[in-house]
Amino acid sequence: MVKLSHFTRIADRVRSPYFKPINRLLSSSSLNYLQTGHPSLYSYNKAIGNLVKCGSIECALQLFDEMPESDVISWNTVICGLNRSGFPGKSLYFYMRMIGQGIIENSSTFSSVLSICSNAGFYRQGFEMHCRVIVFGLNMNIYIVSALVGLYMKVGLVDLSLKLFYDLPERNLSIWNVVLRGICNSGRSNELLKLYTDMKLENVEPNELSICYMLRGCCSGRLLLQGRRMHCFVLKNGWLVTNLFIANHLVDFYSACGVLSDAWKLFVVIPPEDVISWSSMVSCFASNGLLHDALQVFQKMQSLGKTPSAQSLLGLLNVSIAGKHTLLGEQIHCFVLKLGFDYGNVLIQSALINMYGKFRNIESSVLLFENIPDPTLECCNSLMSSLLHCNIIKDVFDLFCFMVEEGIGFDGVTLSSTLKALSLSASVSVNSCGLLHCCAIKSGFVYDIGVTCSLIDTHSKSGHLSRSQQVFRELLSPNAICFTAMINAYARLGKGSETLMMFEAMIREGLEPDEVTFLCVLMGCSHSGMVTEARTVFDSMSTVHGISPDRRHYSCMVDLLGRIGLVSEAEELIQSAALEGDSVLWSSLLRSCRTHRNEQAGRRAAEKLMRLCPDSPAVWLQVSNFFSEIGDFDASVQIREVAVARKLSREIGYSLIDNEQQN
Repeated sequence: MVKLSHFTRIADRVRSPYFKPINRLLSSSSLNYLQTGHPSLYSYNKAIGNLVKCGSIECALQLFDEMPESDVISWNTVICGLNRSGFPGKSLYFYMRMIGQGIIENSSTFSSVLSICSNAGFYRQGFEMHCRVIVFGLNMNIYIVSALVGLYMKVGLVDLSLKLFYDLPERNLSIWNVVLRGICNSGRSNELLKLYTDMKLENVEPNELSICYMLRGCCSGRLLLQGRRMHCFVLKNGWLVTNLFIANHLVDFYSACGVLSDAWKLFVVIPPEDVISWSSMVSCFASNGLLHDALQVFQKMQSLGKTPSAQSLLGLLNVSIAGKHTLLGEQIHCFVLKLGFDYGNVLIQSALINMYGKFRNIESSVLLFENIPDPTLECCNSLMSSLLHCNIIKDVFDLFCFMVEEGIGFDGVTLSSTLKALSLSASVSVNSCGLLHCCAIKSGFVYDIGVTCSLIDTHSKSGHLSRSQQVFRELLSPNAICFTAMINAYARLGKGSETLMMFEAMIREGLEPDEVTFLCVLMGCSHSGMVTEARTVFDSMSTVHGISPDRRHYSCMVDLLGRIGLVSEAEELIQSAALEGDSVLWSSLLRSCRTHRNEQAGRRAAEKLMRLCPDSPAVWLQVSNFFSEIGDFDASVQIREVAVARKLSREIGYSLIDNEQQN
């Protein structure tokens, strides 16, 4: 039996003066009809929908619970309303209740719940819903596929997203924009031009949102030519004047490509009352290291009475971090306090915590964090990065536990940072790795590229290469970063042959290795004594891949050549690379000369080292030991005497136990 008193209570509450917004949206006729004793399902759904629109989700839930019967529209309305009110977890719970009561989803249910799973990070539940989509034969519904594309783009499964997208019989502008946004966020900016071409071939005309995504992709990929084409398209459609977002995207694009003259020309065209353009210009100069110009624009902005935005302050904070301008960072902090941006602005709070961490002022980072009334996920991640940067490993684990216990939650950045801390810890264990691995699987972040690479790295450091291999094999579409992580795992454990095999597999996949990839391969060859293979890889860096080796790559080669006795070749390599001023390379060469008793090359290396590091006690001790081992005791004693005369002495260690006993 329907409880009429309940309808009356809701009607009275809604019509009270405190609910004027609801009165405007909720028609009195629908409430009156609910009180007649013969309400229809349509009336219920309409009333719940109006309550949801005006933000009264509690009243909507009360009315929903009193319904004698409900249909899929009722459930869809409540599910969407809960998500709109900031309760995505409860939305998913209501969806499970809906299935449990035998109510069949429609296309609107699937698209809504899949979007909730994507935005709230419920990836595993989203994958399960995909199976239900296929079972119900809705895998060609453009709205459902659009939500699935967004979900898989979010977890990095770009190729699967594109397959679902291109399998559709027809595609509208909305789903094209979803794909363009996903490609931008995935970092695969080079594919944007192909997508844009395909879009034009299907006679789908891009709108202003499409151009914003294209410009953002060209910005992150530094695609100057493609970005200029987009600029021409914008001018042709007259959007430069009518759409400030596109104009500001163009400013950011030219700034990222280093074409500051064009960025300035666009800035001048934008109306001066637009605060976003001023902030973009400050960030433009700041990101290109032009601190003086950034400050000038910032001061001009203030003189015109414009309040700086968070973006401009973030730009100045970033340039102070990059240039290690401690005083500037503190001044910006004072300015933030003056404007009141330190309260409620998550980006500013996390940037300040990160800044002091980069300056190794961890006390200030912790103090800022403790003064935040309700710590957010972003602020926790910034503090975690600061602790890592200052090598305070134990506190990283404590912070992770705090985030879980306080219900703050965690994301891919949190898990990656915690795994990195675990890999740096002396107490890395299989159980700890397994626990974090389970957290990643349960939360769906195992598909996050950063988390995956951290898992590969941590498992290999704990000596469990098989688990690293398993994580890599489960990747549906590994990118260059994933291959590099696996190559590094093999190299660390001295698996030279496997290192080369993985490197060759990466090349076959059409992925381009970078400097870090080559460094890992050379390390693997060095640990396994594979000289011929190392020479081939080293030469291919510049001849095949167009990458100039730096001192790290030369150091690997010098170490490898010296380790197997090719001391002369190692010396020639140092001289040919114009790295004669690098003491680390000469020190490595001298160690090899001591091992293989190469007196002539050793004397030259010793002479170079003493000239490069005249104040280093470690260098003088190494040189003295070399002369002692080759039998030149006079030179060894003379060097020690010179070191004593210069008062070069190594700091003597002491026992912490003895120190505590004395205290």
